[in-house]
Amino acid sequence: MSGASSRAVVPARLRRARLGVGLLFFTNAIAYANLVPRLPEVRVDLGLSYTQFGLAIAMMPVGALVLGLTAGALIRRFHSNNVGTWGMILLAGSVVLAGLAPNGVLFAGALFLAGALDSIADVAQNSHGLRVQREYGRSILNGMHGIWSMGAVAGGLMGGAAAGLGLDLSLHLATVAALVAATNVWGHRLLLPGADPKADVEHGAAEATGSPVDAPATTGAGARRAISGRTWLVLLALGVVAMSGTWVEDAGATWAASYLRDELGTGATLAALGFVALQGMQFVGRITGDRMVDRWGQRGVARVGAVIGLVGMGTALAFPTVWGTVLGFGAAGFGVATLIPSAMAVADDLPGFKHGAALTYLGWLLRASFLISPPLVGLIADAVSIRAGLLLMPISAVLVLLLARVLAPRRAG
Repeated sequence: MSGASSRAVVPARLRRARLGVGLLFFTNAIAYANLVPRLPEVRVDLGLSYTQFGLAIAMMPVGALVLGLTAGALIRRFHSNNVGTWGMILLAGSVVLAGLAPNGVLFAGALFLAGALDSIADVAQNSHGLRVQREYGRSILNGMHGIWSMGAVAGGLMGGAAAGLGLDLSLHLATVAALVAATNVWGHRLLLPGADPKADVEHGAAEATGSPVDAPATTGAGARRAISGRTWLVLLALGVVAMSGTWVEDAGATWAASYLRDELGTGATLAALGFVALQGMQFVGRITGDRMVDRWGQRGVARVGAVIGLVGMGTALAFPTVWGTVLGFGAAGFGVATLIPSAMAVADDLPGFKHGAALTYLGWLLRASFLISPPLVGLIADAVSIRAGLLLMPISAVLVLLLARVLAPRRAG
């Protein structure tokens, strides 16, 4: 059968499930992205320094680290479709609590709760997306993450417009939360029902995205759970690759608006464009990423993306201008577009792990990276400048170039 015809024959239930997962990804992004352009005013209203603000933001990954490892067990007990849906509804409510916080401590506490819920919902939606991808027989997860980026762009534009109009923050976020809840209640019926079958880890290389790991043939449940030291090292390397992507995403979400407002002198609405540009170009990279990965392999796409991000953001930081910075954030977003879905696809096929366990561990590493990034950039910003703190972005591109070999190469044939 030709590639064109095989792509055309997709059962209706899978198309519905793909839409349902897409709604999970979209609402996951739009919930928090509406708060992002308003973070500078939150910092000022609460009287926080850059370091204190960075520490408050870091409570999101702390919540994820404390409670995120429960995601795998919750998925096995309640199934990824249910955990993803209700996790998203609760996440949207926690973002409202952050907007209502009267002081820095309660703001940090609300972000702690949001981080825990986001971690659980994130693993569930990716687990369900991978389930749908396996039944499709080709890569679709990059497109799912592209929908997340589209939601982030929409949320960023909404938040920027709300900030420019001076809308009440709590009312703004409550309206968004109601929209998220209604969308997920409706979209839940589109998802695949029942328990999530464990992928056959012995045949991970036959998946659409492939596997770079030479897994020995094993039989029996006990053999599958014998995890080698090399497999753990591959998972750690995948974590660093994915973390490089999260550092870039966090820089856009946490610091782009503050950098453009405080150091380059833009207004509130224009300051939102750094985050919007990053997420917009990440959306472009992800919506085209599945075909790029199928054609050139995860490894090659990641390396080219790292070069684009390194040159784009490195140039923007070396020669700071408003529009050059916006373009730099856009280049960085395009460069990291496929990193997280590629790392997740490889991790989910690693031999020996229970269903959802490798994804949960990888998600835990991603949240750990968010714990490091905000306070680190905040400390550098207070000591030197936000511009100096944003050097973490080109550094992350260098790490991808060094570790991209753990991703899948181009498939033969």
